[in-house]
Amino acid sequence: MSNRRPDSMERITTPALAGSFIDEQVAAIREQVGDGRVLLALSGGVDSSVTAALLIRAIGKNLVCVHVNHGLLRKGEPEQVIKVFREELGANLVYVDAVDRFLDKLAGVADPEKKRKIIGKEFIDVFAEEAKKLDGIRFLAQGTIYPDILESGPVKSHHNVGGLPEELNFELVEPVKFLYKDEVRVVGKALGLPDSMVYRQPFPGPGLGVRCVGAITRDRLEAVRESDAILREEFAKAGLEGKVWQYFTIVPDFKSTGITDGLRTYDWPVVIRAVNTVDAVTAEVAEIDFGLMAHIVERITHEVKGVNRVLWDLTPKPSGTIEWE
Repeated sequence: MSNRRPDSMERITTPALAGSFIDEQVAAIREQVGDGRVLLALSGGVDSSVTAALLIRAIGKNLVCVHVNHGLLRKGEPEQVIKVFREELGANLVYVDAVDRFLDKLAGVADPEKKRKIIGKEFIDVFAEEAKKLDGIRFLAQGTIYPDILESGPVKSHHNVGGLPEELNFELVEPVKFLYKDEVRVVGKALGLPDSMVYRQPFPGPGLGVRCVGAITRDRLEAVRESDAILREEFAKAGLEGKVWQYFTIVPDFKSTGITDGLRTYDWPVVIRAVNTVDAVTAEVAEIDFGLMAHIVERITHEVKGVNRVLWDLTPKPSGTIEWE
């Protein structure tokens, strides 16, 4: 099949159009797969989640979802994947706790590109190991969307599974390959996925590994995870969820002097990044109410272990990139 979006394909902007697309894809999946079994790496991101929901509707338990917890996900994300897909949608879900395996491999590695390569390779290795345990798998589903094809070809190297061993020679199933991100979200809503998953912020393939700047340590990684959870909670309370394009925390690998409960401390800073953009090529810093900023600082410095200072990154792109690594 061509990797060019059909000229006649209507933009999916309404629930009715999404419903028609879902019916078409369910039929196409059943025709392609028949009674075969399909394997999917389910990250919990928008694209893989919508792909999973489509395949569950089409072939039910013949889809095997593999969710690899590498320890670099945001707070509550592995639990959400299990709740939505295994408990609510009845998915055939394999959960792999690979936290120690990933973090042991990353110990002492500070170079960002080396970190990315280790995370990518280890993910492929874990996924391939799980695939070899399963019988009768003939197809590999991927959440490839149209911008991925335009930018880098049909396989998303950071989110989906390229580079599998030759013996795992699967036929690809890519039901959302002609959709743009906004269309994927409309389809996700029509499939009944929760807003927290459908409108999930952009999240790098290496996860929090690129927000724990420098060599990853377990305690600093937890500081990133906990501070990020506070930031997201407070932005949601303030009505900024969906209004600010992306917001997250970073914990760099250095410390500064502070005072906590009247005692001198030598702890990490948390850096907050909140930006708005249309295309991610350029980005402007989001203007946040100072009272809200002060409240977030108060919570992070009092609730996150090992942190005594909060900084706000006010750099647009360019000159700064959106992520720090």
